[in-house]
Amino acid sequence: MKNKKKDIRALTKKQLQDFFVAERDKSFRGSQVYEWLWNKGAHSFEAMTNISKETREMLNENFVINHIRVDQMQRSSDGTIKNAVKLHDQLTVESVLIPTATRTTACVSSQVGCSLDCQFCATAKLKRMRNLNPDEIYDQVVAIDNESRLYFDRPLSNIVFMGMGEPLMNYNNVMKAVEKITSPEGLGMSPKRITISTSGVPKMIKKLADDEAKIKLAVSLHSAVDKIRTKIMPFNETFPLNDLREALEYWYSKTKSRITYEYIVWKDINDTRKDAEALVRFCKYVPCKVNLIEYNPIDDGNFQQASSQATDMYQQILERNNITVTVRRSRGKDIDAACGQLANKSA
Repeated sequence: MKNKKKDIRALTKKQLQDFFVAERDKSFRGSQVYEWLWNKGAHSFEAMTNISKETREMLNENFVINHIRVDQMQRSSDGTIKNAVKLHDQLTVESVLIPTATRTTACVSSQVGCSLDCQFCATAKLKRMRNLNPDEIYDQVVAIDNESRLYFDRPLSNIVFMGMGEPLMNYNNVMKAVEKITSPEGLGMSPKRITISTSGVPKMIKKLADDEAKIKLAVSLHSAVDKIRTKIMPFNETFPLNDLREALEYWYSKTKSRITYEYIVWKDINDTRKDAEALVRFCKYVPCKVNLIEYNPIDDGNFQQASSQATDMYQQILERNNITVTVRRSRGKDIDAACGQLANKSA
């Protein structure tokens, strides 16, 4: 039986160089191919025009390039773009381009489905099928960078791991993708323009700190009261707030990087003054800022956006305690591209 071809992007640059040496070719040929794969984003060996036809045919016999395909693109009335991304095994994830007057941000996925069980999130209702490979994460960014240049006449400026999946549950592949994205041999983006958003996995937050990652960290918090947080995010029973706090203190001690808390205020769930005061206490542990996020319904009716008075109350209490707070309006709601809505739905 014929051996299955290996995905060439699973090889390191050194492995590619060694492969060519073993084929009685020059090691620099591996460097050329590596540049085509990562810097130039080649989808096929035929596109590698400075490599001989014979070499391209040899590569084609031994390897595949499991490139993603944007299966469907939807554009929101506010300019937001949502991509339904088809993977090599025909599974689908979604990624989003969010434009503002000054920048364009890619919201990328890290898993097919999600490992966690947040009750308010559409993605969490999907079964986790598998982790994304580093090249599949990288390809989402390249696709959105191309769209940014085409539709907004500027390169992609920021990346947030806030799409489908819990990035810290796919730690190794996410960090390999970040390495490629920030490498001069890849996209050459600054790690300071990349934010990993986690629901709060203490052990992996500490690992992120130990690995001296230069990226920014955001935490999907939503309540600073264990009982309430466990109700809306059941995994909090395994990773309670005390453990999360300890991990965030460790992160800040190692990185000196301020944390962002993502926080939705829901009617009759966390919309009281006591809830806001609990958030203030949690914010005192490490330097941080709070994004109060508009809720995006996912059709089950269990969660409803709190009143504007409740959001204003949160904002006033946080500001009174010298905590930086912004109220973030959702983008792309009309195409189910807003936070918490990614569930492989298309019009």
